[in-house]
Amino acid sequence: MRRDFSSLAVFLAVPFIASLLIAAPSRQFVRNEPAPITQQPMAKETPTPFKVAPAGAQPRLSQEMQLTGDQTWLDTGIDINVGEHVLITAKGKLRYVDAQNDNGPEGLPRGFKDLLRILPFNGAGRGAVIGRIGDKDTSQSFLIGTKREIVSTTSGRLSIGINQVDNGGADGTYTVRMEVYASDRVALLTVRQANSISGIDNSLFKKIPRRITDKDHNLGDMVNFVILGSEIAMQRVFTNAGWVKVDTDVKDTILHGLINGISKESYLTMPMSQLYLFDRVQDYGWAHAEPISVVASRHHLRIWKAPFTVNGETLWVGAATHDIGFERDQRNNGVTHKIDPDIDLERNYLEKTLSGTGLVSEVARFLPANPMTEARTATGGSFHSNGQVLVLKLGASGTDLSATFYQTFCSVLHMENPDGGKWGACSDYLQTAPGVTSATSQHEFLEIPKDYRVLIIPGVLSSCQSNTQAFAQGMAHLREKHGMTVEFLQMPNASATDNGQKIASYLREAMGIDPSKPAGKVESSQFTTAKDTRKYIIVAYSKGAPDVLEALANDPQAQSAVAAFVTIAGAVGGSPIASALPALFQRYSAALKLGGCEGDMAQAFASLRQDVRKRFLADHPDPLVPSFSLAAVSDTSTTSKMLFEAWRLLTVYDSRTDSQLIQGDTLIPGGNFLGVLRADHLAVALNYESLSDLQVRSVMDHNHYPRTALFESVVRFVISELASGATHTTEKH
Repeated sequence: MRRDFSSLAVFLAVPFIASLLIAAPSRQFVRNEPAPITQQPMAKETPTPFKVAPAGAQPRLSQEMQLTGDQTWLDTGIDINVGEHVLITAKGKLRYVDAQNDNGPEGLPRGFKDLLRILPFNGAGRGAVIGRIGDKDTSQSFLIGTKREIVSTTSGRLSIGINQVDNGGADGTYTVRMEVYASDRVALLTVRQANSISGIDNSLFKKIPRRITDKDHNLGDMVNFVILGSEIAMQRVFTNAGWVKVDTDVKDTILHGLINGISKESYLTMPMSQLYLFDRVQDYGWAHAEPISVVASRHHLRIWKAPFTVNGETLWVGAATHDIGFERDQRNNGVTHKIDPDIDLERNYLEKTLSGTGLVSEVARFLPANPMTEARTATGGSFHSNGQVLVLKLGASGTDLSATFYQTFCSVLHMENPDGGKWGACSDYLQTAPGVTSATSQHEFLEIPKDYRVLIIPGVLSSCQSNTQAFAQGMAHLREKHGMTVEFLQMPNASATDNGQKIASYLREAMGIDPSKPAGKVESSQFTTAKDTRKYIIVAYSKGAPDVLEALANDPQAQSAVAAFVTIAGAVGGSPIASALPALFQRYSAALKLGGCEGDMAQAFASLRQDVRKRFLADHPDPLVPSFSLAAVSDTSTTSKMLFEAWRLLTVYDSRTDSQLIQGDTLIPGGNFLGVLRADHLAVALNYESLSDLQVRSVMDHNHYPRTALFESVVRFVISELASGATHTTEKH
């Protein structure tokens, strides 16, 4: 059951249309017209000062190899184990016949021709040094460039290569050095091949339709896999395995392509038709391309959240097939994709890609009663199977604490009301958590313990505005009302790596840690004469989130100073519109009457690119301290005028957006989930409604939000969790 290709010609024109828009002159944002999107150069993020091992550690092996310009992939002969640290450096030059200049291991700048070449690694230019770990057919390529340091989330053979098409060689040679360090952390998840998984039985499959249908109830693809795990965990495992979420319709695909500019992903996200299971269309579509023409061939699937759980766990039900070409749609004589009739191959492909992420705990196959072995889709294509359904159980991905946080927030909002004035129901400001009813009890609070200090790390542009600070009223309230030590660290507009170093330095100094002592676990002997050695609860907003993550990952001494880390609308996974942010900033700067901005704005925005942030998360797969995330989602009634166009652009990717970020990108993988705020990106942290400037207030017309109650609730809740000992980083065994 395939996609409708009546708009295929329009879709294929996207790169050309995008080139025209990219060349077009800039114009001012208006309410009914999206801003022009300009293609940004590849981010030149400052190399991460990654700590591959404690001081003095020796690699278990090191090796140096030559990559000549006529090679695509080279087997290193090195087998990598889950959790091991891998450091790879490369040097040398290549020269392509059609290039004006030599290029180094970082590759040539990307151009539109790269769309036609379909390079092995889409996120870098031709000639870049790349790598992969594991099976060549299912493992994901990653950029090495001049230097790459990773913690491997899978086991397998390490291969290195050059980002070029076969027979697309160049003159020159790279010298690549590889060092592998044994893991100094808890082992990552080991997949258990199980004969059965609790709750997966025939009584369950009596509630699951065996096939999906189209809107006219014509039977289609077979249900051939189920996944047990939270929505966050499900999204994380697909994303880490290199699958891309598919657009809902052709219009979204075109706009998505224009936003991305040059990206093979624009082809991957080509929409799937809306099909039905449990009497509704799919919740997610995911695609995974082969390194060939992805318009004709891609691995893809649809997935639905079941209307029931299995032993209290969320169940996802899906149908996966592999497009291998085109054929006639027997319903309407149109053109549709032809699927590989052996659908078990696609089921096996799905298993390999997802289990290779280190996020799957158990794998099993289940043969339902009266198994389906042969049938035809609604478009007339035939398929066959052995009837088995793949069962994947996902490992722990943090804890959903939204129900208990909701109660804390409601109590602070209505019993203490630190913001003053009248406020509506709690659900007006925080999405109601599962299991919470309107009868949820509220209670008076005891005094907040003074066991910790609080440090606020603001987002990008914070250095540009002196008239408002993130959670300014919340800071004052906790200091004056509750006697808390609350500090604010102003951040320049710089890369996440540079800001991370500034945060780490601040933490070391505040804790009195002697920087001359070796890095690694901080012992009492490393503390100097600091007057206050209480650890910090860090609350990070927007870009402050990746800044703090870099500090924690790259400085063990700073990490030892942090008791817990909280993100509020944090740009953990970056933003799909990062390339549009420079243009948006010009509008924000004028509308909000911002002053001079400290730092390098280009580097700040480059840090928010999704490929940069997701590469960081892939290299640092687990939280290093107890971590908590609050997302924000707005709609037309809660998005201020100034943010409306950015909000509309982001709804192309996901309706759950706060105008700057998508909900899934604001959550720390493996961290604890606190809930979803009902407000736009600025309203959750920045107070514009109290400013005297009527012009600013007019463009920030949906800024009314109980930020002080939110801030106090976060601090109270996290201190309570730390005191109970129930909160910890996610450990995988």
